[in-house]
Amino acid sequence: MRIMGIDPGIAIVGFGFVDKQGSKQTPVQYGCIRTEAGTDPGVRLKQVYDAACQLMDKYKPEALGIEKLFFNRNVTTAFTVGQARGVLILAAVQRNIEIFEYTPLQVKQAVVGYGKAEKHQVQEMVRMLLGLKEVPKPDDVADALAVAICHAHSASWMEKSKEGSRR
Repeated sequence: MRIMGIDPGIAIVGFGFVDKQGSKQTPVQYGCIRTEAGTDPGVRLKQVYDAACQLMDKYKPEALGIEKLFFNRNVTTAFTVGQARGVLILAAVQRNIEIFEYTPLQVKQAVVGYGKAEKHQVQEMVRMLLGLKEVPKPDDVADALAVAICHAHSASWMEKSKEGSRR
């Protein structure tokens, strides 16, 4: 199963593609989509959408894991991130890719085993779990890979629970 993990944003969207075979996860491609500050917000959203469409068409994920939005003190930022999430989800829906949303707490729990893990702990576990030489940069990329890993773990659990209910 190929999973696309996304850490949504408007300036930087982290993405990562991971192949899951059994309990093993292998990185396929990862990086970020960047948009220029000062550009019209509608143009930036179109740039995010177009780039995401190209990536999805090229790497053909079966599932999309995306971080759920949580409100912090900067409501304006939360709204723009929400808009970016919307165009990313739209791109996936148009391609019949299943969408799964995870909170930062769920991602940390799945990757590190502790829901209140610090950012550097998550990044180092991403590096180790995927056998990477270094932690992916910028942070948004490591976060996107962490979401993909989280879904890989959740998908394994979902498969096992389906098997159990069939018996």
